[in-house]
Amino acid sequence: MKPYYKEAFDFINTFQPVPKPVYDTLYKIASYKEIKQGEKLLDLGVVPQKIYFIASGVIRSYILLTSGKEVTTALYNPLMFFASFRALLKKEPTNLIFEALTDCHVFEIDFGVFYNLCKKDINLMTLYSKFLGYLILRSEARFIEMSSNDAKERYLLLRERIPNLDNTIAQYQIASSLGITPVQLSRIRAKL
Repeated sequence: MKPYYKEAFDFINTFQPVPKPVYDTLYKIASYKEIKQGEKLLDLGVVPQKIYFIASGVIRSYILLTSGKEVTTALYNPLMFFASFRALLKKEPTNLIFEALTDCHVFEIDFGVFYNLCKKDINLMTLYSKFLGYLILRSEARFIEMSSNDAKERYLLLRERIPNLDNTIAQYQIASSLGITPVQLSRIRAKL
């Protein structure tokens, strides 16, 4: 049985319709992994080689400040691609850490293998182009969400996106991803 075959196919086709044989090629180069809660997929200072697709669970990316404080930069839930894209494309060590906040099912694809396939297949190159556009739009939407919504609105949007958020993810990680303190998050929760 091919895990998450249909779900991944349907999601990829939201970017760009991909013929089944092309998708099968893509699926074959993807490695399916079961990641345990607390496990790191990518650590600080590593030059990344992979792009990830999360099928189930929640993963966070975070940075470490010189003070030792962790700052969550993003939370990834099912049907999202993620990677340290800047470091991946520039072939330099990452300043991000990716950690599973729950048990997760992910696919990883070697970016070099994927990119070489793109050079040979217009369908994959078009998919890659559409995906890059998606990343730009997602980044802009995140910026607008963080700068135009108050903390309560950001929290409610996150709860909508990640079901059972409060019982799944530590309060300090939720607060960090919202750009607030755990105390502020407690106050927001109390008012709801």
